[in-house]
Amino acid sequence: MMKKVAVVTGGAGFLGSHLCEKLLSENISVVCIDNLLTGNINNISHLFKNENFTFIKHDVTNFIHVPGQVDYILHFASPASPIDYLKLPIQTLKVGSLGTHKALGLAKEKGARILLASTSEVYGDPEIHPQKENYWGNVNPIGPRGVYDEAKRFAEAMTMAYQRYHNLETRIVRIFNTYGPRMRLNDGRALPAFVSQALKGEDVTVFGDGSQTRSFCYVSDLIDGIFRLLLSDEKEPVNIGNPSEITIKQFAEEVISLTGSKSKIVYKDLPQDDPKVRQPNIEKAKRVLNWEPKVDRTEGLKLTLDYFKKQLF
Repeated sequence: MMKKVAVVTGGAGFLGSHLCEKLLSENISVVCIDNLLTGNINNISHLFKNENFTFIKHDVTNFIHVPGQVDYILHFASPASPIDYLKLPIQTLKVGSLGTHKALGLAKEKGARILLASTSEVYGDPEIHPQKENYWGNVNPIGPRGVYDEAKRFAEAMTMAYQRYHNLETRIVRIFNTYGPRMRLNDGRALPAFVSQALKGEDVTVFGDGSQTRSFCYVSDLIDGIFRLLLSDEKEPVNIGNPSEITIKQFAEEVISLTGSKSKIVYKDLPQDDPKVRQPNIEKAKRVLNWEPKVDRTEGLKLTLDYFKKQLF
């Protein structure tokens, strides 16, 4: 039987690189496409010796050419952290719109199944808690975060349009806060910021009063959920994340405790439109994918800390 072939856009990024590894471990050949705008070649360099892995440096907002058979496309190309999409607003909008259009075009040409990496940010600053897939969200389209939120909302709309109009096989995952090895230390998200500050003995910066909540999922759990969704028959969006909710202040205290740091917490103004709560309802993932997270936060944080220590020291 012919080996399946998967194209992963954004494959040199934090999640993309873990996804490439997962697909290879499932005996699927991988074509990784990344322009390295926010991705890092070091995330995938260990895969170059694998004969079933190919890397193409390319910007997916331009026409995507992949010769031969393609069975799956996983569209993960996009700046995903606040520091990136606030610094790269136009590129974020372009990869969500033009990049998604090009990825869908490739799927149509190859008769491939495509999975779109969407985000919990489509729910905006939610008025429903926890967030279920049938909630339409509360997003400020003209605020600074709108470049990411609306790019992903548009990407979902276009994916569903291709499903309905071209009868394309599509899957949509809404990814909640994820952490683990290969996160960038300077990507502006809470965990890398807290860890690098705590390990250096600096003040740990919490935005707002720290009462806003997040739900952190370890990367291996997330990748398992995404792979299950790829192989499933579910055509509508599915939340993948860990429903264990924690305030940002508690999370900062956990990181300080785990690192054994003497860091103090300092508070700064909350950025505009920053969500006050974020927690996935994963009933659908449990029912449809037989999936739920297995790695608890203490275990996941220890694994992540080990990685960051090597990066820093």
